[in-house]
Amino acid sequence: MARALVTGSTSGLGLEFGWQLAGTGHDLVLVSRDEDRLRAVAEQIRDVHDVTVEVMSVDLSDRRELERVEVRLTDPVDPVDLLVNNAGYGLRGGFLEVGIEDHEKQLDTLMRAVLVLSHAAARSMVQRRRGAILNVSSLAGYTTAGPYAASKSWVTVFTESLAMELRDTGVTATALLPGFVQTEFHERAAMSMDGLPRITWLKAPYVVEQALRDAAKGSILSIPSVKYRTAGEMSRIAPRPLVRAMTSPNWYRRLQARSVERSRRRASRRNLRAPWQREDDAL
Repeated sequence: MARALVTGSTSGLGLEFGWQLAGTGHDLVLVSRDEDRLRAVAEQIRDVHDVTVEVMSVDLSDRRELERVEVRLTDPVDPVDLLVNNAGYGLRGGFLEVGIEDHEKQLDTLMRAVLVLSHAAARSMVQRRRGAILNVSSLAGYTTAGPYAASKSWVTVFTESLAMELRDTGVTATALLPGFVQTEFHERAAMSMDGLPRITWLKAPYVVEQALRDAAKGSILSIPSVKYRTAGEMSRIAPRPLVRAMTSPNWYRRLQARSVERSRRRASRRNLRAPWQREDDAL
């Protein structure tokens, strides 16, 4: 039976990866910082699917703790066939509004962990001549929306490079580049996305299903949905001054201003009267 290791596996896309992989008969190694939530998720999956679920409570931004996952990926007795580097989070505020320690910790999770774990997994998989690495990146990597976007750009380029290096080894590398997905990501970063139209959102089950299909085919880039494939291609080839103008770190402020203005317009069209008002008060 195949075994998959998933980081950031207690919420969002990571949780969905765990459930879908278990549903296809994969044993799991779930990695997350929240030990209580991690054990609860593992127990729920075991109750539904006949698979083995290991748990590792690890802060991937801590190099010593990261080494535990690195060692697990090189275990020759219970090897990992699929690595899903999914762990990540956003920070609220502009670059100068957030402390440098927080930026460093975020980049250690988004970049160093991907680098270290991909290296360990790839070397072990190449020896067995089979395996796959799936790195969760983002279409944000084609934009100029701050350090998070820059880190995702790195993940995409790194994965493309790794995929080419792994050619003819029996091992593949795929970068998943979703757009906006309905998960806890923005809520945890205290970011309100009310200004975005509903059509821009994707559902996590769909994104994960497409990613696993693309990884199984050996695709290097996985961009779910035609609308986001089109948007990604346009962002990639658009003149950089235009990209900077449309996706600078101020985009979130513009989004919030648009949301407030929309709410004002909706409120102005309503004839509202509180139940404690008298008829003459409302006039």
